[in-house]
Amino acid sequence: MLKIPKVALYARFSSDNQRSESIDAQVRAMSNFCKQNHWQIVATYTDEARSATTDNRPQFQQMISDSSKGIFEIVLVHKLDRFSRDRYDSAIYKKRLKKNNVRLCSVLERMDDSPESIMMESVLEGMAEYYSKNLSREVMKGMNETALQCKHTGGCTPLGYDLDENKHLI
Repeated sequence: MLKIPKVALYARFSSDNQRSESIDAQVRAMSNFCKQNHWQIVATYTDEARSATTDNRPQFQQMISDSSKGIFEIVLVHKLDRFSRDRYDSAIYKKRLKKNNVRLCSVLERMDDSPESIMMESVLEGMAEYYSKNLSREVMKGMNETALQCKHTGGCTPLGYDLDENKHLI
């Protein structure tokens, strides 16, 4: 008898600047992937406005905890960077999943047990971490330049100040 794999979906987006439609699109792509592969979805975990540069994600932690209960055999993400953008965290949590007999799979990045897939997964994880750290550096550079031009860098306008049409503090 053919065994149908039980799957947990995990989706997230990083910042308040993004919208829940990002999660909807991820879940739709993962659901279609499961349908095509005859996999059964048994759980869905989503974290909104949570960065993958940290493991401080409530639904992510719940999913990791649930992996020890035998509810599912596969955690499916749209892309590996949805799981983690930190190589250290990625290794720790993939090891925990493996200990619980759960595999991590990606819709867009197809990995197997080959030596080439091991190398490719390492490259993708490194690129995801680089992307986050580089983006942070570029955002800070832009915010510093904005501040040097005496413009408001965002958030609430400081008490006692107004903004002109060019966002200069007055």
